[in-house]
Order: sequence, then C-alpha cells, then structure tokens
Amino acid sequence: MSTFNEVFTPVEKKILSLYVTNTNRSIFALTNLPEVIKGALFSRYSRSTLGLRTLLLRDFIQEKESRFTEIQGGGKHPDFAKNTELAIESAQKFYDRILDGYGDDSIGELGGAHLALENISILATKTLEDARIGGSPLEKSTRYVSFAEKITGTSSANDEFGYYQEPTLLKSAHCDLYLSTCRNLFETYVRFTVPIREHVRKQLPHEPKTSQAAYERSVRARGFDIIRGLLPAATLTNMGVFGNGRFFETLIMKLRTEPFVELNEIGRVAYEELAKVIPSFVRRAEAEHKHFQDFRNFSLVQQKLVRNFAAKHLGQLKAETTETVRLIDFDPEAETKLLAALLYSHSDLPLLQIQERVRRMSDSEKTRLIEQAVALRNHRRHKPERGLEMAFYTFDILGDYGMYRDLQRHRMLTQERQPLTTRFGYDTPDEIEDAGLGAEYHETMARSAEAFETIAKDFPIEAQYVVPMSYNIRWYVHINLRALVWLTELRSTPQGHSGYRRIAQEMFRKVETAQPLLAKYIKFVDLNEYSLGRLNAEQRQEDKQV
Repeated sequence: MSTFNEVFTPVEKKILSLYVTNTNRSIFALTNLPEVIKGALFSRYSRSTLGLRTLLLRDFIQEKESRFTEIQGGGKHPDFAKNTELAIESAQKFYDRILDGYGDDSIGELGGAHLALENISILATKTLEDARIGGSPLEKSTRYVSFAEKITGTSSANDEFGYYQEPTLLKSAHCDLYLSTCRNLFETYVRFTVPIREHVRKQLPHEPKTSQAAYERSVRARGFDIIRGLLPAATLTNMGVFGNGRFFETLIMKLRTEPFVELNEIGRVAYEELAKVIPSFVRRAEAEHKHFQDFRNFSLVQQKLVRNFAAKHLGQLKAETTETVRLIDFDPEAETKLLAALLYSHSDLPLLQIQERVRRMSDSEKTRLIEQAVALRNHRRHKPERGLEMAFYTFDILGDYGMYRDLQRHRMLTQERQPLTTRFGYDTPDEIEDAGLGAEYHETMARSAEAFETIAKDFPIEAQYVVPMSYNIRWYVHINLRALVWLTELRSTPQGHSGYRRIAQEMFRKVETAQPLLAKYIKFVDLNEYSLGRLNAEQRQEDKQV
C-alpha cells in the first residue's frame, strides 16, 4: 500500500497516534474516540478535500468549540465520565450543526453504540429484533441457560420467578390469574428439568469415545430445548444490541408508539441512556421533538386504519388450513431471471435482452450452467452469486413461538407475525410423552389457554404475556433464493433445535417440488433427524481444549 500524501509534524503524529492506527498510510482505523466525534468527523469528511486525519486535527482536536479535550482527553480523571457527559452537553450545538449541515439521515449511520437491555420480556425482544437494518441483536439463550432461578425480593416470601410484572394486568381483576398462570408454567419447567435429562440419558447413553463433559453439555442443551416451550412470553431475559444512530433513533420511535406499556418504557429509558453517548444521533426520538410527534401521529392513524379494515373484512372468517409450511407464491420465470442476472456482469447487453436470450436456451443448457455452478460449492459457507436474489418465494408458516424466535433472527427477508394466541394449538415434544410427563404437560397448557382466553376478553394485547412458547404462531416470510439457501442450510444443521429444523427442511421441500432445478442450489440442507444434535459440536469444543 502506498504512503498517503498528508505530512504531519512529529508533534502532530504523536497526537494523532492516540486516535488513528497509523499516520502514513492511506488506509487506517479510528481508535479511542467517542461516537459523537466519529460521526461528526465523517460528516465533514464527505464534503472536504482534506484527509480525515487533517480534519481531526484542525476541526476537532484544535477546535475549542468541540470540547475535544474534555470529551476525550480526561480518561484518567476520577470524574471522567461526569466531565465527559457535561462536555458533550456543552458542545452539543457544535456537533448538531455539523451533522445537520453535512448530510442527510445517512449521517446517523456513522456513529453507533452498544445497548444492554436486562430483565425485559421475551415478548419485548421480538419487537426489538424486528428492526432489520443497522442493528445487531444478541439474546440470552434458552438452550444453554436455566430459567428456573427466582429473583430475590426483600424477603424470601417475595422471591418470584423471572417474568414480567405487567402493570395493567396487576391493577386489574385478572392480577391473581396472571400471576398464578405464570408461576405454574415456571414450576412445571422446574419439575421437568431433572426427569427430562434423565430420560435423555436413558435414550442416548454415553459412549466411551465421547468425553463426559461434552456429553453432559449436550444432554443439558437437549433437556432445555425440550422444556423451553413451558416458558411464558412474559419470561424475563437479557439482550445486547449494537446499532448505528439511525437504527436506534427509528427503533426508539417505534417502541414509543407500540401498544405495550413495557415497550413504551424500554423506548423511554433507551433514549435517556443513548442520549448520554450518541445524543446527536437520537435527538429526534426525544418525546417532545416535532419529528417524533409527526412519526407518532402517522403511525397511530395508520395502525387504526388497517385494524378497522381488517375487522370489517376478515373478522368473521376462520382459518382454512393448519399446514405448517405453505409455499403460497413464487415466480414461474425465476429460472430465466436468475440466469440472466448471473450472466449480466459478464456481458455488456441490457438485462431485458439477456432475459430474452435465456428464454430461448434449451432446458439442458440452463440445467448445465446451474448444476456446474452448484458443484463449485464445497460447503455451506460458499455463498452463491447475487443473481439468486432474483428468485423470490413467499411462505405462510405455522409453528411454535420457540422456533419462531430462532427463525425471526434472519433479517435478510421480509417477515411479519400475527399476535400471540393459544388458538392454534401447541407442540408436544415426544420426549415429554415418553418420559411419562404428558398428562401434566397438557394440563399446564390447557390452564394457560384458559387464562389467555379469560384475560383476552378485557386485555387482548396484554394477554399475550401468558402464552407459553409451545403454542403456535402464524407468520409469513418473503425471501429470495440466496437468503433461503443460507437459512435452510444453517437451520437444518444437526445442532439446531428440532422444531426449526423441521421448518427449514419443509421450506426446502416446498421449493424442490415447485422449482426442482433452482432447489439444487440448496445443496447442504440436512434432511436427517438427530437426538443429541449438539453432541458433535460439544465434542469438537472439547477437542480444541486438549
């Protein structure tokens, strides 16, 4: 890499070396800078002939109005955090002026933050994870972590399982029903933990060639997978989110317009905390800001419009199918469009002309190109070309809420879910029946359904909190073939949960039936069934530690 044409004095190099990874190359990274400075710096960068390091020196480090020294240079002072917050607040007009003057909404993508959200409900995490662009969420696992522990109160009598204390329900006549239903689900979860693990061990005894530690971790994971359906949507969990400023601004506004009290509170607190670290990027999400007020009014009116229309035209209809995975739409010309897109970058012809030429190709020629391209993939991480994004499929899926939680995390697609309900039935793992726990399991599910129906008469939104994860939810997925290859191959691997493995396998089968030639791209989907699917992965982990 050639040297960069900027020249710095020894003193300037010493200063810059604290904030950039080099001072003499044309490619470098920023270090030790708050997000507000990085975002404003890149904003200016897009409209300047100067290099980034020169701008950093001239317009920030040496600019008094930026309060750079107080924001960045006082890390060793005992009051550093407080001083930094005050300095950012004092310099806010300076940074806001840069961000407003040097770009549009995309400037909000130049700074980001890590946000931790603890003791929020599983139901709330789905709304947080719905946001697809600019954010990366990570949620506490139901496979590796027990949810049996109680949260300690002021005395042992006040200890309670970890589920959301929904304020509207606690103030209503349904308070005792809500609390007792959630407690019953957790108590059943606790009672099932040991006998289910014992059953797994009996069905799949330890083999000498497998380490005991790997075997036990696999048994534990399988046990949690089997009983996780007992956890209600109110279950408290933790999640972390890394996102850019525009992502957080949009997310906060959305949370503040949701019908859930919990989400409104999450939005309020998230804004307050993010305003301490990336204030210039989330300022429009402040409750009194005209931008948020306009967003809120539009969102509420639109929701009411569609809700009333749905009630009028769909309210009296009943579901005609309970099929788990239904392929309801695909493009019959997908092969032509896909092949034309693959050829496009290797030609100087217009796309439409290439498509016409592909239509005149023989089926054997089309098959030969696709089969040869597929043959080049040696494992699932060899991603096929972008041309596969020209083929789209729409699935209507009915599966339990637990598997939905896992599949929802794929965000390179369009998906929408219906509200949680107990009216579509629930999944019963075979191991629960085989272990002799079926009667208690069904009784617990029935009790939860009864509670849901009772609460839903008065509070249809809040009633969703008592729905266990074993109950089915309906959602649709509109996805291109390239994303479908990744989803089905990843979610059908042996270590995956049996529930979402079945969904991934069935999505593949539907495409294979409809378009067998294009289905060849889904080369590494695993159609087998496994009992201790995590075992090989756990053994590999043990082998790495030897």
